[in-house]
Amino acid sequence: MIQDFPKISIVTPSYNQAAFLDSALQSILSQNYPNLELIVIDGGSTDGSVEIIKKYEKHLHFWCSEKDQGQYYAINKGFENSSGEIMSWLNSDDMYYPWTLKTVSSIMSQFNQVEWLTSLNAGWWDWHGFNTGFSPLPGFSKDAFLEGRYVPWSKRQLGWIQQESTFWKRSLWEKVGQTININYKLAGDFELWTRFYKHTELFATPSALGGFRSQDQQRSLQKQAYIREAEQALEDMRVSENWVNNHSKDLIYKFRLHQLPKIKHYALSSLGYLGKKIIRENGSSPYGKWEIIPYRFL
Repeated sequence: MIQDFPKISIVTPSYNQAAFLDSALQSILSQNYPNLELIVIDGGSTDGSVEIIKKYEKHLHFWCSEKDQGQYYAINKGFENSSGEIMSWLNSDDMYYPWTLKTVSSIMSQFNQVEWLTSLNAGWWDWHGFNTGFSPLPGFSKDAFLEGRYVPWSKRQLGWIQQESTFWKRSLWEKVGQTININYKLAGDFELWTRFYKHTELFATPSALGGFRSQDQQRSLQKQAYIREAEQALEDMRVSENWVNNHSKDLIYKFRLHQLPKIKHYALSSLGYLGKKIIRENGSSPYGKWEIIPYRFL
């Protein structure tokens, strides 16, 4: 029954991505999730994208194709036309896995405290849509985020919050102003994470949820520009949180002292970050359920 499944709103922004758009939409619709609200915001494509959108029109809650002010403007427009309890966006060159929506729905239905969810295994696709593997991520914590450990491509990087694998509840979206900051041209996702972290912790599951497609026209190739925007958003968060850097910890990580066998256990217990992962217990029986497991990671 539909009422047993929370409504999931997914916005797909697109502009001249006909080579990939069909696969992105198929990765969502083929899951047959019974309470899906799929929205496509196209920026006025001229490459055949509109014909692809029209092919799926009967499955879409809303779509439009018109000139706009860029990706984050388009995503905001999509969410303004949404009503789902669970929200996310999937760029038109990325894809979900066949179990993604069922997994997210099940976890977020079981735990009221999980307002924000991502994966501990970031997936990858190549240009043709072949899966090229997974990148295991050690965990997520607000302390690590404030220390700059999730700024992509930075020297301090411990991991990153993969946007394609991240979902949140509308209750959290409403707390942060119901908008992506369009002043950010590349790191609007990272800036959104800074606002989410002010209200709740990020939970993660080992289950792969989304995959990033590597293709030679994507905006994310502008790495240095992304880093500058992410670091600005992080600095704004630090100021608002009155954050003070731990310089001793900085030195330990800089010289990788925490990796020395004699002090590794001590480092994990005293310097490690506290994360919470959501795993399946008794998964081989009919009584399997999700469990939240606190753990430490470096």
